[in-house]
Amino acid sequence: MEFAAVYHRAVDNYSYMLDENQLIINIKTGYDVKEVNIVYGDPFSNGILGGGEEWTGDKAPIPFKKRLKYQLWWTTTIQPDYKRLKYYFELVTDSERWYYFEDGFVSDGQMHIKGRSRQCFTFPWMNPIDINKVPDWVNETVWYQIFPERFCNGDPSRNPEHVKEWKYETGIKHRDFYGGDIKGMRKKLDYLKELGITGIYTTPINEAPSNHKYDTTDYEKIDPHFGDDEEMRNFVTEAHQRGIRVMLDAVFNHAGYFFKPWQDVLTNGRDSVYFDWFMINEWPLSNQWDAAKKKQLYTFAFCDAMPKLNTNNKDVRKYLIDVACGWVKKYDVDGIRLDVANEVSHVFCKELRTALKELKPDIYILGEIWHDAILWLRGDEYDSVMNYPLGSSIKDFFIDKSLTGEDFEFMINRCYTNYMNQTNDVLFNLLDSHDTIRLRSVVNGLDEYNCLIALLFTMPGTTCIYYGTEIGMEGGFDPDCRRCMPWEDIEQGKYNEQISRTKQLIKLRKEEKLMRERNFHFPADYANPRVIQFQKMGWGETLEVIVNSSEEDLEIVKDKDSKILFSIRLEGDVLHTNGVCIRYLSNKQNI
Repeated sequence: MEFAAVYHRAVDNYSYMLDENQLIINIKTGYDVKEVNIVYGDPFSNGILGGGEEWTGDKAPIPFKKRLKYQLWWTTTIQPDYKRLKYYFELVTDSERWYYFEDGFVSDGQMHIKGRSRQCFTFPWMNPIDINKVPDWVNETVWYQIFPERFCNGDPSRNPEHVKEWKYETGIKHRDFYGGDIKGMRKKLDYLKELGITGIYTTPINEAPSNHKYDTTDYEKIDPHFGDDEEMRNFVTEAHQRGIRVMLDAVFNHAGYFFKPWQDVLTNGRDSVYFDWFMINEWPLSNQWDAAKKKQLYTFAFCDAMPKLNTNNKDVRKYLIDVACGWVKKYDVDGIRLDVANEVSHVFCKELRTALKELKPDIYILGEIWHDAILWLRGDEYDSVMNYPLGSSIKDFFIDKSLTGEDFEFMINRCYTNYMNQTNDVLFNLLDSHDTIRLRSVVNGLDEYNCLIALLFTMPGTTCIYYGTEIGMEGGFDPDCRRCMPWEDIEQGKYNEQISRTKQLIKLRKEEKLMRERNFHFPADYANPRVIQFQKMGWGETLEVIVNSSEEDLEIVKDKDSKILFSIRLEGDVLHTNGVCIRYLSNKQNI
């Protein structure tokens, strides 16, 4: 047996509570394993531990598996009678049978040695308070990310000095201002409602000298070029009246150069009461504009104008938690997104969650983490993270023509075996953002673009599109991905066809539960390597998604009961290259 491919621990995404009664148990094996059984029972069913008990358990097959690139992921659900579980695994290949315990592998012969220890895996107790609980509403939400300075100028009287004329084309520079504001976002709420949007995530709105506002000067004040507290309250209220929730961006990893505590440190040095609010290794700084690379000061990346906040300091933690709770109290926001969420302390994350959930139990706490984030997703820190790995995997399939439908299956399964099911239901899925090149500038043509958007809308979790996605807006890397929204062209109908397609997908996402279902069923064999195909089943229905990225037309088997929900480049029974078809089937079928 391929022992090195087998892995399980009784923690995190391998063994966890789905609810008060159910435990999810997952194990990885190599492809040589053909059958996995779990032997389980109560730890005390045959006496007190260490008392010479002869423990035995019930054996049950583990029926479900997903294919990863080099391993199989087996999953089952157990309902322990007494809220605790002791277990081990039986692994069967074509020629061998092994038993897998916490301390390793045991042969069939070793299992019969009298007195030999069996170091079983154990889930000690299912405490309800420890269940990873996420806000139910998030799964059904379709988000729209807004970069306020470039979305809409609603109040020219608030324009910063040297504001530029609103323009749509490339040529945006890092220090340019165009006058977008909160009133502009308010003016476009009806547009967003008509599009089908039910959640708005806005990048920072607090006072800062930049156009992006990630260099905060005052966490308790709306940037005057954007508006004020009253304008923000009105925006949230009017969004709520339209069934749209609002999430704010919290920049708690670092502050801006003009943040008063940092200015106090620059003035008073070690005598400043705020000196320990920042991560300073050497004082005085030899040159404050080259301190980060000299390791004298920790900052965001190596940007000396953004000193890193010390969330190991209880005073800093209290200050930032009070800020976040203040936003909820003042504006009634529904979510907080944490910028650079993997660099703040875990203690801070836990305290922030406790405070926010006490204030608003169903608030959504989202972390900006671009990599495996299980350490933050155990149910006591963030509800979710921005699912950049999923977006990258989807884009890679279209960029790298050597990848196959099977590779796509492996990539998707990897993304959805990293976390607990609760987390998977609210993962923040996106294909681009203010930090990345726009999707439209990555793909070849609108048909391919719409294939990727359609795939995004079929993924488990919650879906977010970046402003302008609905029109196929182009844009290179930062700052070109932050172009002004072309409202004149939109109002003149230039993008009506593309907006209509986006509306269709949003409507499907909201109305068809299988679009959000977390379980995929991929084909056993791939006749054409450049075709993505998977099915989702539930509630007596089967939803099938087919994307043709090959260079050949694809004939689709139909029956009289199949129902097309959304398609691009589908003519009769033929799906052309760069085409997508989402349909309901009367019975499970393959192309």
